[in-house]
Amino acid sequence: MKCAICSREAIENNYCELHLKAYESIVKKYEQWKKALEISWKEYLSEIAKNPLTGEWAKEVAEYLSKSGEKENAKTS
Repeated sequence: MKCAICSREAIENNYCELHLKAYESIVKKYEQWKKALEISWKEYLSEIAKNPLTGEWAKEVAEYLSKSGEKENAKTS
């Protein structure tokens, strides 16, 4: 199976190793952002995608999640 974002082989949750690490980081850090800014999941993804300091893998994951409509509670197991 291929990664949902790129053409690499998917290893878990339809992500390749690199996009999976970015996904896990995004999910993990959301709680901190949520407490500090009272921000929704969708707003959080938008902020990640437009932040010039965000890495390319994380931007791609944030954009994918935003477009796919995945909810915050659909986290990795």
